[in-house]
Amino acid sequence: MKKIENTFAVTGFIGKDAEIHQFTSASVARFSLAVSRLEKNGEESNRISAFMNIEAWRKNENTDSFDMLTKGTMLTVEGYFKPEEWIDKDGTKHNRIVTVAVKFYPPVEKEEEAPKKQAKPVKKGKK
Repeated sequence: MKKIENTFAVTGFIGKDAEIHQFTSASVARFSLAVSRLEKNGEESNRISAFMNIEAWRKNENTDSFDMLTKGTMLTVEGYFKPEEWIDKDGTKHNRIVTVAVKFYPPVEKEEEAPKKQAKPVKKGKK
């Protein structure tokens, strides 16, 4: 049987500065990440965008990485999906999926491919 991995990796722009909450031994940063993709429909292309809500946990002595979580910063985020369930005061059951960042870092620049040179036609000479 195949092992199913609960992981994701996505690159986008931070929507607004992270909200950071500090607890006794750990801190959490919550931020939104704007992600998009180009959708083609025949000759027409549209950019489809959405916001993902991300949370990142760190021990209090390791929160320096939270400094980069500012609006407009382009990040690659790697993590997993965490299901949560709770019952509210009225007895209604709720659930949601939380996107938890394990790592986040500036995206690696992709090298642009050099334009391919067309081969020069070989001239056939008379012998």
